[in-house]
Amino acid sequence: MKKKVLIVDDQNGIRVLLMEVFSNEGYDTYQASNGKLALEIVRNATPDLVLLDMKIPGMDGLDILKHIKSMNPAIKVIMMTVYGELDMIKEATDLGAIMHFTKPFDIDELRMAVNHQLNQPSNNTFAV
Repeated sequence: MKKKVLIVDDQNGIRVLLMEVFSNEGYDTYQASNGKLALEIVRNATPDLVLLDMKIPGMDGLDILKHIKSMNPAIKVIMMTVYGELDMIKEATDLGAIMHFTKPFDIDELRMAVNHQLNQPSNNTFAV
């Protein structure tokens, strides 16, 4: 079964770029431009991983992260931030985000991180 990636960012260009990248990687991709839509997708599609922008009008990334984790703690969340939001990054990590990327990010680094997160065994046991 295909893994699902949700991209949450208010910038259309970033969503389109990431949708294309992760569709080409073989994932089912979803996108949301705001928190309300993102949480609706989480509720209905149950993504395996969410790429979440920290600054989104209406409901910020930390609020969205809290809601995602309360709905399903197993969903992996990678935060996307602009430079200088270190206090928010620490809070996001405390709330369960697994990592963050600072914009503008290297698309290949982000792609490799997502692939790594989605292709490791969920129970953290490794075959020898």
